[in-house]
Amino acid sequence: MIKKVDHIGIAVRSLETTLPLYTEVLNLPLLGIEVVESQKVRVAFLKAGETKLELLEPTSEESTIAKFIEKRGEGIHHVALGVDSIEDRIKEMNEKGITMIDKEPRIGAGGAHIAFMHPKSTSGVLVELCEKKG
Repeated sequence: MIKKVDHIGIAVRSLETTLPLYTEVLNLPLLGIEVVESQKVRVAFLKAGETKLELLEPTSEESTIAKFIEKRGEGIHHVALGVDSIEDRIKEMNEKGITMIDKEPRIGAGGAHIAFMHPKSTSGVLVELCEKKG
């Protein structure tokens, strides 16, 4: 079911301010930056061994990331687990009583198919299921 921890999402106010910590101090390679219009975020991916770090900067005050930062401050936002057949995983989570935020997969950064589990079902942790095609 779960292949690996795909990435850890970290909410930040500014990529420009935060990236030097990861690229210059921690020497993590920057894999790329993209804007995900549907989620109103600018995303930077960094390679940290077998896992990636995903820095999430809101591009709008309406972004869920902006609301997260306003409520909780910058920090870990979610843990993404790599899966095969995300549709089957969503169905399985529903059958096991997990409340899903996303009833159907949607497209996330890098074109991945994603779906989030509600933190009320996962001991307060926002968990993302992430299937990468190809």
